[in-house]
Amino acid sequence: MDTLYKHPSVQIAEVMGLIYRSGLTTTSGGNISMLGDHGNIWITPAAVDKGSLTRADIVKVEPGGEVYGLHRPSSELPFHQAIYAQRPDLGAIIHAHPPALVAFSIVRKIPDTRVIPQAVHLCGAVGYAPYELPGSEALGKSIARAFAEGHNAVIMENHGTVVGGRDLNEAFQRFETLEFCAMTIIRAHQLGSPVYLSQDQVNAFERQSMDLEEFEHPVPGAEERLLRHQIVDFIGRACTQGLMIGSHGTISARLRGEDFLINPTGFDRRNVDLSDLVLVRGQTRAMGRRPSRAVLLHREIYRRHPEIGCVISTQSPHATAFAVAGVPMDTRTIPESYILLEDIPLLDFGSQLGKGEAVAEALGRHTPIVLLRNDSILVTGASILETFDRLEVAEFSATSLIESRSLGDLSPIGKQELEQLRKKFLNG
Repeated sequence: MDTLYKHPSVQIAEVMGLIYRSGLTTTSGGNISMLGDHGNIWITPAAVDKGSLTRADIVKVEPGGEVYGLHRPSSELPFHQAIYAQRPDLGAIIHAHPPALVAFSIVRKIPDTRVIPQAVHLCGAVGYAPYELPGSEALGKSIARAFAEGHNAVIMENHGTVVGGRDLNEAFQRFETLEFCAMTIIRAHQLGSPVYLSQDQVNAFERQSMDLEEFEHPVPGAEERLLRHQIVDFIGRACTQGLMIGSHGTISARLRGEDFLINPTGFDRRNVDLSDLVLVRGQTRAMGRRPSRAVLLHREIYRRHPEIGCVISTQSPHATAFAVAGVPMDTRTIPESYILLEDIPLLDFGSQLGKGEAVAEALGRHTPIVLLRNDSILVTGASILETFDRLEVAEFSATSLIESRSLGDLSPIGKQELEQLRKKFLNG
């Protein structure tokens, strides 16, 4: 989100709309605030449809308590004020009742963000605020105490969650990532038990080098421009369909030879533009652009596999649950799944770090996909369309596998039927 020139009221209305459309709040639930100039607080109104907010609906509250706007400020204003008083480094706060985090709040547990390394980096350890009456000063004190301890995200007992950020973009990414973690942990429990990363593993992820020499990128030709449009379109589609969240996920596509385009690091995926994509050429990258952390892994895949034209590594929610539980994902469900996915190896965390030689070696003609423990699902194909189709089918299959567990044991396609599928569709 480009926030430099956007008024706080516009930012708040846009983010609340995104939260509502993503199914992370209800018409009446949740509130967002931002610190404005001179200590003002801009906040969502009370009793106004969260699915249709406009900038005109957002309320300004002066430090002295004067209110300006068409509506009353949110009844939860006191806890927003209490958090800002404790944490002057925060510039935005989001509170809502997303389903997975509410599940944690009503069993009075805290989600452990060490399920994937990006979540540890973005969310850190989650705090806990004991129950108090909504809208009360006591609730504000309870939440503010947790933020004063250094937490940037807090579970509210029998209520929901509240997160803060330096700006609204960071707060939203933290909010979305925390809900993703909570949902992934719940799904991993349906498969067995979630496995958590050690601090050494998190540190290894953080130490990844993306050092590539820079080159001056010439004016792109028509082929490169078309590929940029395709990548941006499919990143948007992945976010819309819940196959990627704003803070995580990488799509790259081969341009020619070993040259490829890849999305940048540090950008909300929903807002990646054509010019943000990074051209990688051998040991170099286009000047002034920082590629995804996965750039060396993707480069090694293209180097070893000239038939691969696209690589997507992402945390689609149900497939990632298999990676977090450390449970192999059986693709022998329906013919389409096995034909497009074949067998999916489950590789250890760390195999994707550095150049990712172990991942590149595991891929092949009949292994287009790998699951990376506590990291992602990595999907390849000859084109962006084929790769994205495989990702969709993998996520649909993972969803069916998890949901079927409440019905009974999986009855996979038999050996004879698999052999028929291989002969007809997979050239033996």
